[in-house]
Amino acid sequence: MSDKPEQNALLEVKHLQTSFIIDGELHHAISDINFEVKPKEVVCVVGESGCGKSVMSLSIMQLLPNLISKISDGEIIFQNQNLVDLTNKQMNKIRGKDISMIFQEPMTALNPVFTVGSQVQEILLNHTDMSKKEAKERSIELLRQVGISRPESIIDEYPHQLSGGMRQRVMIAIAIALHPKLLIADEPTTALDVTVQAQILELLRDIQETGDMAIMLITHDLGVVAEMADKVVVMYAGQVVETSDVVDLFENPKHPYTSALLKSIPRMEEDVETLNSIGGIVPSIQNMPEVGCRFADRCPMAFGDCKKVTPQLAEVSEGHTARCLLFDECYPAKTEETGEASV
Repeated sequence: MSDKPEQNALLEVKHLQTSFIIDGELHHAISDINFEVKPKEVVCVVGESGCGKSVMSLSIMQLLPNLISKISDGEIIFQNQNLVDLTNKQMNKIRGKDISMIFQEPMTALNPVFTVGSQVQEILLNHTDMSKKEAKERSIELLRQVGISRPESIIDEYPHQLSGGMRQRVMIAIAIALHPKLLIADEPTTALDVTVQAQILELLRDIQETGDMAIMLITHDLGVVAEMADKVVVMYAGQVVETSDVVDLFENPKHPYTSALLKSIPRMEEDVETLNSIGGIVPSIQNMPEVGCRFADRCPMAFGDCKKVTPQLAEVSEGHTARCLLFDECYPAKTEETGEASV
């Protein structure tokens, strides 16, 4: 964890709720999302598949389809401006320039019928007054910056001609082309082999440190979190269930879901026949509990009121929050089996 001085938030998400229309009914994919990202900070958003991490990132970028989804509550404050209030035309001036995004799968994010060079040049031509020649030269520089060899020839190739790691580097080149203040990276190392994953993460860290850029990194890999994060946001079933700096989260997790995630990490020093896992599955958007804790059915520490009372995200120590009745002053932390107080 880096020792950064206190700063005003670059991005502040307040009570965000995004909903989808399914079979004529409105269902909340994420709700009551609260967190912030400060300048030059790396915030990792972690959770199982289906927890709402990607929906949250696409909500921030305003890239969800308008016909079937909408931000039904909350604010997304970026540089003191509420993005929810902006038109698509206004958002287009921010996307790529001030906030950029690396999408989960570069093969589908890159257009297969355009060359790599034309796709890197597009953002430069749209947001600057560069000539085509200048944009081409800058594109070559960017590809070289992200570690692509022979960029002069790569710019004339198509995405299918590149490896997965090279395609991801092209996506990063596009994302950093205009020196954004915030980079959102959605599972940037998915489907890449371990060596390439390490190279991509190292590249992101180098760009962040030299370019004064904040990163919101979405992942389900706690190894990536330990390597990259200053602060961690844990999501479950469309809600933030815990936030903390990375050291405190690994050493002193509060929410039972976070504890279960950490216990599921294989450890080299332990010789076990079976790995720890979390029983059950994340509830679907159409089966989300209306009241109570959404983790209650899978939680080993659940007690009577967990399915009756909806917990709020509350501060349990300085800079550390959790959404759990075990840490609510109104509900003593008791285990169902013994009735004794537990921490």
